[in-house]
Amino acid sequence: MTSDIHLRDVTEDDLPIFFEHQLDPDATEMAAFLSRDKDAFMSHWAKIMADDSVILKTILFDGQVAGNIVSFVRSGEREVGYWIGKEYWGKGVATKALAAFLDHVKTRPLYAHVAKSNVGSRRVLEKCGFTIVGEEKGFPDAHGEEVEESVLKLE
Repeated sequence: MTSDIHLRDVTEDDLPIFFEHQLDPDATEMAAFLSRDKDAFMSHWAKIMADDSVILKTILFDGQVAGNIVSFVRSGEREVGYWIGKEYWGKGVATKALAAFLDHVKTRPLYAHVAKSNVGSRRVLEKCGFTIVGEEKGFPDAHGEEVEESVLKLE
């Protein structure tokens, strides 16, 4: 696939698209992540957009908003996360976007947490040089159970 992937700064106009992405039941099940209602979603994004320590990028695929990628500090460690709209799955978008983002975010080590059941996302991270360094119990999923996560690290 030779489609064009670009990263740019997040704008407020991207937020309604991100909101719709995180409502998709297949995506939330795969990511083991609870979607937020509109007010909670917008409040969360306003907070992270105002935080100078957070690095946020919108992922463009052939000029269309395909998702977002973010790096933040949690418990003293810089982490990376991303969300790709379901209509862009299976096109190499996440892998290409993460590779481009890693050229921009030079902090190492860099960590990622991914639901153990989310094989696709783990493969994206591994293709970009991350290796599994452990496991943790994460936030509760839609069923109220703590999510089993793989912890990955990029040196």
